[in-house]
Amino acid sequence: MSKRERRKFDKAFKTMAVELQLSGKTSTEIGSELGIGPDLVRRWTREFKSDGVKSFPGNGNMNHSSEQKEILALKKALKESEIEREILKKAVGIFSRGDSKYIGS
Repeated sequence: MSKRERRKFDKAFKTMAVELQLSGKTSTEIGSELGIGPDLVRRWTREFKSDGVKSFPGNGNMNHSSEQKEILALKKALKESEIEREILKKAVGIFSRGDSKYIGS
């Protein structure tokens, strides 16, 4: 059984669906016209009403506050440091064994 690929919609498409909803059409009508579920139209409308022009940033670029951005950057730096530490631990283990094939003696 094949996995169903997730459909992606651009900001213009989402905005158009929301505008149709705000003009008085029902989410069921809009969904059947555009080939999407009515629940998706309702969710996009809620997001647009709460975030306005900041809604639908796309590609995982969420509207993060400066504190959230800093936390994400720190988590990324921590992960990189942990990877570097593991590499160094392995290198120390190799060189402390005194294997001549690694040392070059």
